[in-house]
Amino acid sequence: MTYENLDAKLVNALLDDGRASLRSLAEELDVSVTTVSNHLKDLEEEGIIDGYTPKVDYDALGYDVTAIVQLKVEGNALADVTERLRNADRMISVYEVTGDYDIIAVGKFADTDGMNRQIKELLNDPDIKESNTSVVLNAASEHEQFELEITDA
Repeated sequence: MTYENLDAKLVNALLDDGRASLRSLAEELDVSVTTVSNHLKDLEEEGIIDGYTPKVDYDALGYDVTAIVQLKVEGNALADVTERLRNADRMISVYEVTGDYDIIAVGKFADTDGMNRQIKELLNDPDIKESNTSVVLNAASEHEQFELEITDA
């Protein structure tokens, strides 16, 4: 078996089943368990695979209010505000962006009261100049991952 595209195939197999055993991955990819183990170790060391986490359906757990918060921050405070948001409860994504706003954060909340509390805390931050919040009415697609392209040799 050629090892061309093996890393991409391994990533795709793990996207399909992140709990797959080394043996089942080896069988699926038609390589040895040692080969899978070595490639997996390399992917982890290179930071391509960064942990194995379950996909959580927050809506099913009662966190069915999703807010998208856009923030303008004081020029030199961008890194500080970003870090505070990364550590804030219920924030599942934080992006530094170009455009009218500096940061876009996505939060999941059990109710609008919890969302309001979190947003009011943000607005009390002296490093935040302006905010705009949108409440998601329907998540047509969320937390999607995509398979890597496999090139033919």
